[in-house]
Amino acid sequence: MDAGPYRRVLLKLSGESFARQGERGISMEEVLHIARQSVQAAARGTQLAVVIGGGNILRGASFTSGNTGIQEATGHSMGMLATVINGLALQDAIESLGVQTRLMTAIRMEGVAEPYIRRRAKRHLEKGRIVILAAGTGSPFVTTDTAAAQRALELEADILMKATRVDGVYSDDPEKNPHAMLYRDLTYQQVLEQKLRVMDATAISQCMEHAMPILVFNYRREGNIERAVSGERVGTLVGARRE
Repeated sequence: MDAGPYRRVLLKLSGESFARQGERGISMEEVLHIARQSVQAAARGTQLAVVIGGGNILRGASFTSGNTGIQEATGHSMGMLATVINGLALQDAIESLGVQTRLMTAIRMEGVAEPYIRRRAKRHLEKGRIVILAAGTGSPFVTTDTAAAQRALELEADILMKATRVDGVYSDDPEKNPHAMLYRDLTYQQVLEQKLRVMDATAISQCMEHAMPILVFNYRREGNIERAVSGERVGTLVGARRE
């Protein structure tokens, strides 16, 4: 089956996508919804790598706010471990659908996952396995958005796709402002200058420096991950200014 315009895709999933809206923890119903869409996308021949967050379990930065007795770097490490828990859940969900995966972590823990090695990850992708990348970059004070941008560049992805609960990038929060305008195309500069809620500024800057396009789309709409990797216009495309 034709993979479409994207041979290799880096998909960024927030930890919140693993839980029901407004809840915390892991809902396997939500995880299976993501797994089914990921399998459909991979069935097109697209090589798919997935970077996951951990905010549904623990967000390191917020956990250390106030006098908790936990150092900020420690809190970030705890947050990275939360992404591994999500990775294990997604791995089993995808493999229950008959597709091979590899869970790779930036923090070494060989008892549950492979260490992230760029060349090995690329080889897994070439063999048609869905590669799940957990533990961010392995360093504190770095968001999983920035980890996604870095992995997309390292793995030579054609595009970085960020899955969200809304239809793309809006001028304001669409869940609070019904008059918020949906953008179809944006430049990196517009995102940074207008401080639009796409990804953190470091991730945007990395993508801008290396001309890595970013697609922000609603994964909750059934089939949207497959549509996105096949090149259909869904969501908001962030890239260089067109001449």
